[in-house]
Amino acid sequence: MAIKMNQNYKRFVVQIGMGVDQHGHDDDCTNAAIKAIKNAISNNCLTGIADFCNFKEPKDLLRMKVHVKIGAPYPDKIDEKKVLKAVPFGEKTIEVEKGGLIAQGIMIKELGDTTDKMIICNAAVEVLIKDL
Repeated sequence: MAIKMNQNYKRFVVQIGMGVDQHGHDDDCTNAAIKAIKNAISNNCLTGIADFCNFKEPKDLLRMKVHVKIGAPYPDKIDEKKVLKAVPFGEKTIEVEKGGLIAQGIMIKELGDTTDKMIICNAAVEVLIKDL
């Protein structure tokens, strides 16, 4: 589901990430999508939220909206609820579309691999703040 741009909210930041599941179990893109979100948000410190938006307490972070857009080779094979748990704060929404890549890796049966596919997902994580 695409986020509807509400005129009361403005985009604060868009973060981009990539995630890889080298084991591609049954073409499930969930792990690669989670890694893509973590990659997108892991090297950011949103100091502007405190400095400009007056978010002083941890509970204030619940007021921001976070929209995640995932590009996955098998968009119908994503556990959206599990993926959104990778976002630590905010009112969360997700949109999944066909994208990402499949690369050939190696199949290691002892790790539960069912194919030699490496699943690669992309994530765009938008943080939206209510207009002050």
